[in-house]
Amino acid sequence: MLNKLTQEFKFFNSHPLDMRMLLLTNLIYALVMPIVELFIGAYIMRNSSDISLVVIFQLAVYTGIPLTFMINGFLLNSIPIARLYSLGMLLSGVSMFAMMSLDNLDTLGVFFAGLIMGLSYGFFWANRDFLALNTTHDNNRNYYYGIETFFYTMTGIIVPFGAGVFIAATEKNGWFGGNVNVAYYCLTVFVFALSVFASILVHRGGFKNPKKAPFLFFKFDRLWNKMLGLASLKGVAQGYIVTAPTMLIMSLVGKEGALGVIQSVAALLSAILLYVLGRTTTPKHRLLIYGIGCSLFVLGAFFNASMYSATGVILFVLCLLFARPLLDIAYFPIQLKVIDVVAEKENRNEFTYIFNHELGLYLGRLFGCGLFIVLARYVSEYAALRYALLVIAVVHFMGWFAMRGVVKDLKGQGDAENIVPVFES
Repeated sequence: MLNKLTQEFKFFNSHPLDMRMLLLTNLIYALVMPIVELFIGAYIMRNSSDISLVVIFQLAVYTGIPLTFMINGFLLNSIPIARLYSLGMLLSGVSMFAMMSLDNLDTLGVFFAGLIMGLSYGFFWANRDFLALNTTHDNNRNYYYGIETFFYTMTGIIVPFGAGVFIAATEKNGWFGGNVNVAYYCLTVFVFALSVFASILVHRGGFKNPKKAPFLFFKFDRLWNKMLGLASLKGVAQGYIVTAPTMLIMSLVGKEGALGVIQSVAALLSAILLYVLGRTTTPKHRLLIYGIGCSLFVLGAFFNASMYSATGVILFVLCLLFARPLLDIAYFPIQLKVIDVVAEKENRNEFTYIFNHELGLYLGRLFGCGLFIVLARYVSEYAALRYALLVIAVVHFMGWFAMRGVVKDLKGQGDAENIVPVFES
């Protein structure tokens, strides 16, 4: 066992310093993400009777992201990328402080806190995507995303369980006078402290800014237009992937303790699988992996719609926690490969495509979140929680066919020749 760990450590150290620093920074920040993604929604549901506020918060997050991507593009001309990356991580703590400061949760206040979180995500993901692109190449990206996904999965085991137990114990044992919101304040301080640590670590890398060049364009190569279609279909599901587990568990299963335990147990089942995929799969497997992820998402949504019970929710969460990393480990390398090809072909800054890709995602996110808000406020929360998810999952599945089109075009241009075009392996 020790020998195996030593070999893995040596293999990790064999990669460039910048790639390792980026992975370690993301490992630390991975401890923040489950709290942001799960427990902000739980906090809103605990302190408000309007379940649609959870999705309004998420929509505000997604609105802030493309705006920040554009601002980030201009700032990269004068500010080191490591500082902008740091700012993104620090703002996640600021957003949580903003949420905790609200005396009453209303649409405007929740939207404002979500917008700050959107700024955080914007600075984080815009620069993270560029750094991932520039510190890796096609042959080591499966390893990079496998390791990163493994980190995120492991923190998805530890953090939700710990945070859920802490909140539940506060309520059960009367800690802080039984005021559960104080437990949320403690989690906010924890998030901010980790963000500061990650922000310091990222400066140990020798990251370089992209070349100064225009990044706002309106006409693109046919291959990139297909990639935008795929991005929109992926974006449709993202609002639900983040918010659905929290809303369903809090509504049908239990409170924060149950939320943390379910997320942790399910994540444990997928962690080893994901690491193995990162080490053993090659570019030819990406389409197959994506198809499996899409299918699992549909299956989980079907369980929830047909049962709409605690059992259905647990089955949905299990399917989702397998599906989500499978979708990411297949999607992001293809996205970066397309950027490599199109950026060279059109002779444009890579950030052009990172920014434009975010706009494609936002169109899908707007549709997905908007569908839930309309159903929850004008039909019923029951209809929104039970049936909207299934509609979204089916629409999202169309992304597999869109990915086939992207892969076909890559093959036609002499790239991605090893990607299996259909379910063949």
